Amino acid sequence: MRTPAIAGEPDKGHEPRADRPRRLYADSGLPDRVFRAVARAGGGVVLVIMLLAGTFLLYRAWQALRKAGFDFLTTAQWDPDAGHFGIAAVMVGTLLIALVAIVIAVPMAIGTALYISEYAPPRLRRTLIGVVDLMAAVPSVVYGLWGLFFFQGKVIGLSRWLSTYLDWIPLFKVDGADPHDPLASATVYTASTFIAGIVVSLMVTPIVCSIIREVFSQAPVGEREGAYALGATRWGMIRSVVLPYGKGGMIGGTMLGLGRALGETIAVYLIISPVFVIQPHILQSGTSSVSSLIALRYGEASPIGMSALMAAGLTLFLVTLVVNFAASTIVARSRSGATAE
Repeated sequence: MRTPAIAGEPDKGHEPRADRPRRLYADSGLPDRVFRAVARAGGGVVLVIMLLAGTFLLYRAWQALRKAGFDFLTTAQWDPDAGHFGIAAVMVGTLLIALVAIVIAVPMAIGTALYISEYAPPRLRRTLIGVVDLMAAVPSVVYGLWGLFFFQGKVIGLSRWLSTYLDWIPLFKVDGADPHDPLASATVYTASTFIAGIVVSLMVTPIVCSIIREVFSQAPVGEREGAYALGATRWGMIRSVVLPYGKGGMIGGTMLGLGRALGETIAVYLIISPVFVIQPHILQSGTSSVSSLIALRYGEASPIGMSALMAAGLTLFLVTLVVNFAASTIVARSRSGATAE
C-alpha cells in the first residue's frame, strides 16, 4: 500500500508534470454562435459575389483586352469596329467629374453634419436628418433632368467668371472662348465637367453627410465634458475632440462618396456632351465618363464593341475596389470608433 506523499514533498510514485498555461474555454451560447456563423456566411457571400462579378467582366472583356493590349489604357479614341479603342479619355473624364463632385460635396457634408450633431436644436435636428436622408433617396435621373434643364443655364455665369480670372490655371482654361466679349456664345461652357461634377456632388453630399454625422454623434461624452471643464468653447471642443475622433469617418465617407461619384451614370449621361479626346479643362464643353460611355454605346455595340465596353466596366470595377480598400485601411488605422478611457 502506497504511503501518501508528505505535504511539500513530491509524490515519488508519479513524475512531476511540467507547468503549462491552462486553456480557458467559455461557452458563448447558441445565439452568439449562430450570429457568428451568419455574419461569416454573409461576408463570404459578398466576397464570392464580387469575385464572380469580376470574373464575368474579365471573361467578357478578354477578347477586347487581347486585341488592344496595353494600348487600351493609353488610347483616347473609341472605335472598336476599326480596332482603335481605349479608355484614356473616358477615364480622365470620370476622375475629373468625381474630383469636382468630392471637392464640392465634402465641405458641405462636414458643415451640415457638424450643424446637425452639435448646434441644431433637438426638434430641428430630427427634421434635418430626415431631409438629408430623403435627399439620398431621390433618383439620379431627377438630378440629371434638373441639372440639364434648370441648373446648367444658371451656372454659365460662374463658369465664365472662373475662366476669365483663373484661366492661368490649366483646369479653368477654355479654348475658343473670349471672356472679354459680352456677346460671345455661352455654349462653350455648357455640358462640361464642372456642371456634371456639381450635379453629382448634390447626389453624393447626403451619403457623405449621413456617415460623418453618425461618427460625430458618437464622440465620447467624457472627452466632450473634459474639454468643457478645461474651459474650451463649443468650437474648441469640436476642434479638439469631435473632429479628431471623426477623422476616420470623414475619410471613409469621402471615399464612399468618391466611389458613388465614379460610377454615376444617368445624371452624367444627361448633362455631358461626349467627346473621345483627353479633356483636362473642366469648364469647357465636352467630356465623357466610363459609365456614360457604357450607357451610350450598349444598345448598338457589335460583339467586339460589347467586349470593349465590358473591359471599360472592368476597369471602373477595379478602380472602385482600390478606392474602397484604401478607405477601409485608413479607417481601420484611425481613432473613430474608440471609446473614452
